Amino acid sequence: MVLLLPVLLPLAGGIFVFRQTMEERRNRLALAVVLVTAALALLVCVLPEQRLELLVIQGSQHLALRNDGLAKFFLALMAGIWVPVLVFSFPYIKHEGREAQFLGFYTMTLGALMGLAMSDSFVTLYMFFEIMSLITVPLVLHTPSRISRRAGFKYLGYSVFGAGMALAGYFFVSAHLTSPSFVAGGSLASSAQSHQTLLLVVYCLMIVGFGAKAGLMPMQAWLPAAHPVAPAPASAVLSGLITKGGVLAVIRVTYYMYSPGFLQGTWPQYVLLTLALCTIFVGSMLAYREKLLKRRLAYSTVSQVSYVLFGLLLLTPAGVQAALCQAVFHAVAKDTLFLAAGAIIFATEYTRVDQLRGIGQRMPVTLWCFTLAGLSLVGIPPLAGAISKWYLLSAGLAAQVGGFGVAGMIVLIVSALLTAGYLLSIVVMGFFPGRDFPVQARQEVGPLMYWPLILLAVLCVLLGLLPAGLIDWLGKLAGTLF
Repeated sequence: MVLLLPVLLPLAGGIFVFRQTMEERRNRLALAVVLVTAALALLVCVLPEQRLELLVIQGSQHLALRNDGLAKFFLALMAGIWVPVLVFSFPYIKHEGREAQFLGFYTMTLGALMGLAMSDSFVTLYMFFEIMSLITVPLVLHTPSRISRRAGFKYLGYSVFGAGMALAGYFFVSAHLTSPSFVAGGSLASSAQSHQTLLLVVYCLMIVGFGAKAGLMPMQAWLPAAHPVAPAPASAVLSGLITKGGVLAVIRVTYYMYSPGFLQGTWPQYVLLTLALCTIFVGSMLAYREKLLKRRLAYSTVSQVSYVLFGLLLLTPAGVQAALCQAVFHAVAKDTLFLAAGAIIFATEYTRVDQLRGIGQRMPVTLWCFTLAGLSLVGIPPLAGAISKWYLLSAGLAAQVGGFGVAGMIVLIVSALLTAGYLLSIVVMGFFPGRDFPVQARQEVGPLMYWPLILLAVLCVLLGLLPAGLIDWLGKLAGTLF
């Protein structure tokens, strides 16, 4: 029953947040629900693995929750990031308006993510995946305008269509599974070999479908459309965590339904590796050319999340370990960047990169946090991102994937240079505007906004300086999948 609490509490608590009319009480209620949910999620992480069956649908198909190793990883990631973003959102959303709507849906989204992480079967995962998509649409639609409506429906369309592709694929593969529950290492029956051609086509379609949420080409267009119109806290969790919902689904299909042995050396592995590398390069290039700040960060997410997919599609323990490291470090850095962008928009109403000249004089704390997160995303030691990118390069070169190891190294290096160009140019322009630039008075945001920023920026440093425990844990988790 403990497994159900982190799911039900925010889903039900969000309804009460909606109904609360007094601002102070609404904020306290939302914070209390999210804090308790995070505590329950961490409790589930330390409990022994257990399974909770919720409902038998038909035959062997069921809805059930389980706190296996992968679930615990995503639970801890969500619990650690959801709280500081919520604190940041209190003054930001008050300025934007429609606070009850945002905080209600924000709280409920956490419950959907908790259910997604602990899904024991594909049917359960699909249900929570769709719930997550539906609940997060109002976060994109928060500002009532034609552009936001178009972006929200584009996000919904891509999400539902991608999940529908995955569901259609499950109808074909389910007959060849030995268990409806997810099994580490895969659960394909021996009969699957005689239907390999069909199952490989199905696998490719399922990964492209779930990859839509992770921004994998050719299903990435919702990200640059949704982020500029969504409030900054919504952009932060969409980029840092909601995209990881797609990553989680890819892991479940690849390593808990299919198996690395069935997929290694097949054409879907090479096609999907090609798509991941193309997404990394194209996302970085488009981010480099983009002038709108939040859209630039959205294109960056398109690129950086495909680093994770590249590691997963290597189908090696080292690749999975590197991918999970990148998932953590990207989530922390990208949330920092989007919150910093939100703080700048909140204080100055500047939305374009060319308006940020000298912003370091007005908002030094914010820009320093942006700088640390940007350096981490580029992969500069000793920040966290350097570790995951080194592990990805090493895993790619060690994997038996033909020329994709070398191609991965080249693309990752080029992407890192482009990332430095589109992020560090903002830092240089912000801190060194030139001698002719007039002195600006400080205009830093309040403590409810800059303390979450500082916390996440410090995490970028600490995870880079003290990564051993996390890397060991992820190495053990990756080893269970082979």
